[in-house]
Amino acid sequence: MISRIWHGWTARENADAYENLLRREVLPGIHRVGGFKGAHLLRRNLNDEVEFVTICLFDSLDAVKEFAGEDYEVAVILPEARKLLARFDARSAHYETVFELD
Repeated sequence: MISRIWHGWTARENADAYENLLRREVLPGIHRVGGFKGAHLLRRNLNDEVEFVTICLFDSLDAVKEFAGEDYEVAVILPEARKLLARFDARSAHYETVFELD
């Protein structure tokens, strides 16, 4: 299993709108990708901004490539999301998931 990790930051006033966009459109849309196994959305309030971390789980790097393309580390960000983000990682990090505890 592969964990794809990405960070984005919003201004406080955009945080709820960004979270709603992720919950309603972005993350459910990834379910159509073969090999997608789920996602975690993390949120942290900082001094003057809000940090979001997404952890998407895929069966393999081939499944990640189906989602993100051949240059699979490039961040996949919808235009509506770009409008709400103050800054973001241009590339995602990928890790082999070696242990999960339920």
